[in-house]
Amino acid sequence: MYEKHFSFKHKPFELVPDPDFLFLSSTHKKAITYLDYGIKEKIGFILITGEIGSGKTTVIRTLLKNLDKNVTLSRINNTKVSSEQLIAMINEDFRLDIEGKGKARLLGDLNDFLIDQYAREVQSVLLIDEAQNLSPELLEEVRLLSNLETDKAKLLRIILVGQPELKTTLMRPELKQLRQRININYHISALSPEETLQYIEHRLRVAGNAAAMSLSKEILDVIYTFSRGIPRLINIVCDFALLAAFVDGKVQVDIDSVKDVVQDLDGNNYWRDSGTEDITGRDEYNDNNMPNDLALRVLKIEEILKNNVSMLSTVRTDLRDLFGQLSTLKDSKEAIESTDSIDDKNKVQVEIAELSSILKQIEERLSEVEIGRSLHDHTHDKGRDEELSRHIGALNSKLNYLNGKINSTESS
Repeated sequence: MYEKHFSFKHKPFELVPDPDFLFLSSTHKKAITYLDYGIKEKIGFILITGEIGSGKTTVIRTLLKNLDKNVTLSRINNTKVSSEQLIAMINEDFRLDIEGKGKARLLGDLNDFLIDQYAREVQSVLLIDEAQNLSPELLEEVRLLSNLETDKAKLLRIILVGQPELKTTLMRPELKQLRQRININYHISALSPEETLQYIEHRLRVAGNAAAMSLSKEILDVIYTFSRGIPRLINIVCDFALLAAFVDGKVQVDIDSVKDVVQDLDGNNYWRDSGTEDITGRDEYNDNNMPNDLALRVLKIEEILKNNVSMLSTVRTDLRDLFGQLSTLKDSKEAIESTDSIDDKNKVQVEIAELSSILKQIEERLSEVEIGRSLHDHTHDKGRDEELSRHIGALNSKLNYLNGKINSTESS
């Protein structure tokens, strides 16, 4: 939307991981080093944790890209499954036949496969992402997999990657044996203020215009206080700041653009703890949070879409209906730009309320979807999922733009 305005070759702050924008901070480099060491030294259990948006996916992608040829890996992303489903998913990712087989047969096949790989001097690695969703019973099942061994060696290296609550689960008394088997335990911390500056500069430079944002200390302080050094939140605030600057016709993001965006995102305490000071330096927030709420709810849906591997066709239909409503909003937005009429403002707010109802229906549909279905679902349409994600991103930008216009009308 704003790429041409800022002479970008690509959007610099997309939420989807892009290898062209890879930036490895010191904490990401350490995580990759520990993983590489653990695999090469044939360490049994490795635990990697990090907050949402801290870059765990980046670390995993880098690891997979640099795996040695003598390593075969099964990666599991869907962790809300039964014990038998988990074993079936592991076997399938190791390219074993699972059709019509029960748990006992699946375990037998897995054991035979691991012995064969060991004889060929090939290391077998199981990587479980989103491991914080594993129940204590499934975590114990994973521990039992580490018992697959020969007289001389373990046959399977196991890597658990998840959010910090995974550590809380592992502290349960019944998981003591698993906890004691973890040889490497590393937490991916947030970026430092200096790394945050380097991260933003790097992404702007790769996109083609390092001068698109004025990275003064004041701006960096606002961005860092809001994001707390979490890369995904840095991307969100910078993306919206560029959009706000584009809407205002600015050639460079300034402190006003950043403060406006942070106020919009932070006004509902969506990422802030209660009682946190107002980081925008303003005395109060706009109480009319209906448009803000819509934008934040879209962000939640976007997050679900990006972590999902299969989406119902009805959701796509609902999104098309939503964009039909947006065409009406476009006309109303133009009316707001040309007049201070309270009637026009109220008209747009009524239409936003209608959008809210449609979004509620989408959210209800999403709750019925099996989030994180197996990557091996043969009916999966990756192109459709990517298209849905792009639609949600576009909707997010439009709602944010509209919200800004409504706020500016109210203040005039």
